[in-house]
Amino acid sequence: MHNAPPKRQDNRIIIHFDYDCFYAAVFEREDPQLKSLPLAVQQKQIIVTCNYEARRRGLYKLQLVREARKKCPDVIIVLGEDLTRFRNASKDNYNFLRGYTWSNKAERLGFDEVFMDVTDLIDYNIEFLNHHDLTASFFHLDRNDPTIGFSFDVSQFSGHTYPRYPTSAIASSSQATNSSSEHDSSDLSLRLRLGSHLAQHLRHQLEEQKGYTSTVGISTNKLISKLVGNVDKPKGQTTLLPPYIGVPETGQNNVVTFIDDHDIGKIPGIGFKIAQKIRNHVLGRPAAFSAGLVYGGTKENVKVRDVRMLDGMGPELLSKILAGPGVPRDLGEKVWGLVNGVDDSEVAKAKEVPQQISIEDSYIRLDELDQVRGELKMLATSLIKRMRLDLTATLDEDSIEPPSDQDENVGANLDQNHAARKWLAHPKAIRLSTRPRPPLNPDGTRSRTFTRISKSGGMPTFVFSFAHEIGDLADRLAEEVLVPLFRKLHPEKSGWNLSLVNLCATNMSLTASEGKGGAGRDIGRMFKTQEDVLKDWRVEDVDMAPSDDDADENGVRHQDAEHLDDVEMRDSPSTHPQYGSEDLGTFTQDSYQDDEVWDSEHSDQDLGESCAVCGAVMPPFAMPAHARFHSLPE
Repeated sequence: MHNAPPKRQDNRIIIHFDYDCFYAAVFEREDPQLKSLPLAVQQKQIIVTCNYEARRRGLYKLQLVREARKKCPDVIIVLGEDLTRFRNASKDNYNFLRGYTWSNKAERLGFDEVFMDVTDLIDYNIEFLNHHDLTASFFHLDRNDPTIGFSFDVSQFSGHTYPRYPTSAIASSSQATNSSSEHDSSDLSLRLRLGSHLAQHLRHQLEEQKGYTSTVGISTNKLISKLVGNVDKPKGQTTLLPPYIGVPETGQNNVVTFIDDHDIGKIPGIGFKIAQKIRNHVLGRPAAFSAGLVYGGTKENVKVRDVRMLDGMGPELLSKILAGPGVPRDLGEKVWGLVNGVDDSEVAKAKEVPQQISIEDSYIRLDELDQVRGELKMLATSLIKRMRLDLTATLDEDSIEPPSDQDENVGANLDQNHAARKWLAHPKAIRLSTRPRPPLNPDGTRSRTFTRISKSGGMPTFVFSFAHEIGDLADRLAEEVLVPLFRKLHPEKSGWNLSLVNLCATNMSLTASEGKGGAGRDIGRMFKTQEDVLKDWRVEDVDMAPSDDDADENGVRHQDAEHLDDVEMRDSPSTHPQYGSEDLGTFTQDSYQDDEVWDSEHSDQDLGESCAVCGAVMPPFAMPAHARFHSLPE
C-alpha cells in the first residue's frame, strides 16, 4: 500500500543558475589563455575543481593532487585557498542577475548557484502575447519602458527539454494531457516556454557582459529546477515539460519519471545522514559507504523510486525512520514531498547583509594547543576580513557596493581607507565549533562521525575598529575569546584529534542608516549633512542701508510696484518646481523682516484655537478645560 503524493503547487516559474567550473572560470577570466589548457584549482592536497579540458583528460573534482599530476602531467594547478576572488566574482554575478528581477527574489546558494523566482515577469508578459502570432513575440524586461526586452518565438521551447519531446508548442501539448487539474498542462507549458526564453537571454547576457557560462534549469520549484539543470552540462539549459500531475490513464507524470532515477542522496534537502537512515531501512541492513578521504560517498544504489514505492512508505514511516534528538516533527512530511518532487520553499529575497559569516578549515589531525592557537588566529584573520568585506560600505553609500573583483587585498585596502567606511551590521555573537574524531574501535577501525560540538560567546566590540590592523585584531580575538571558548569545549590538554574547526559570526544587528534595512536614522550622518540640507531654508540677518522710502507705522518699508513684482517673480514657489507651495517663505521685503511683524501667511490659527466666548487663543488640547471654566457659576 502506497501513500498518496502531496499536493502540488505549480503556479511559479523558478530558474536555477549553476556557473560552469566556477573556481576555474574565475582564473580563466583573469587569464583567457587558460581556457584551452587543462586547469585545476587546489585547496590543501585536493583538486576542488577543474575545467572541462582537464576533465576531458581524466581529472575530476576531489581528486588528490598527486593523482592528478600522474594522470595529466601538463595540468596547470593554481592555489584556491584564498576565497576573496571567488567571493567577489560571485557577488558581482549575483547582483547582475538580481537586477533582472522585479520582486527581488534572487537567492544565492554557495558561490556558484542562484535561484530566481521570475513568476511576476512571466505573468506580466503573458498578458501581451498575441496568440494569433506567437512566433513574433516580445519579452518585456521593464514595466515602465516597453522598448527594453528581446524578441522571441514563444511557440518553441528554448534549449533542451526533459523528456526529449519536439520543442514546438503543438507537439509538446499533444504529448501532455488535457487533464482538468488545477494548472492546465497547456497553460503551464506556455509559462514554461516563456521561462525558457528568459533563461536563455540571461545566460547569454551573463556570458557576454561578465564572461561566465552557466547551466540552467527551469521548472516550478527550487528542487526540480536545480535537478533538471544538471541534465545538459555544461553551458546548456533544460526545462521539465508537463504534465506535472498524474494523467488518469496511467497515473504517471514527468516529475515522478524524472526524479525516480536519482539516488536518494542526490536530492537537494536530503543530506548524507538522512540518506543513510533511509538506505538502511530500504536495504534492511547498514548501508556501506566509502572509507575514502572525502566524506559522504556511498557504495549502495538506492533510487528515489525504491524509497517511494516501498510498501507502507509515507510521511509517517519516514518520521519514524528519521526520528532522533532535535529532529523536526515535520521532517518526514518534508522528505516525502521531496521524493515526490514537491518543494514549496520560497526563493528568499535578497538581503542587505548575510545572516551569518562562517569560516572553517579541515585537518588530517589537529591535536596540540599551540597548533590550535595558530589555526584560530588564521581563522580569525579570515573572519575579520570577511566581516569587513560583507558588512561594511563607504560612508556615502546607501546600499552595499562590493569591492571590485580585481581587489584581492581587500583587507589591506580597508585598513588604509578605514576612515571612509562604516559598518552596516554588527554580529553580536561568535561561535566556535569543532569536530573531534572518535577513538579507535577494538578492531583498529574508526567510526565515521559528522557531529560537531560548539560554544558561543559575545562578539567583542574591538573587532569593529578600523584604527587597528586586521592581524592585531585577530591575535587579540584568538587569545581573549577563542582560546577560552576552546578550553571550555575541550578541557583536556591534548588528544582531541580534531578534523575540523569552524568560526561563525552570527546574530546580526543592523546599524543605523538611511537605507530601507537600517535600524533607525543615522544621527551622525544627519549632523554632518545638515548644513547642506538646511541651506535653502536658512534665514540670514542682513544689515540694510538706510533708505529714503517711506515706512508705515509698523516700520515696514514700502517698495515700488516694479521692484516688488521682480522679487515675487524671482523667488516665488512657482519658479522652484522641487518645492511645494508652502515650502518657501513669503517675501514682504528684501531679505529683511521685522521681528514684530508676522508673515502674512501666518495667523492666530497657527498658534491654536480661539475661544468663542472670550477670544483667548490656546492649544486645542486645552480648549475643553477652558470651556468648563466658562461653564462655572460666577
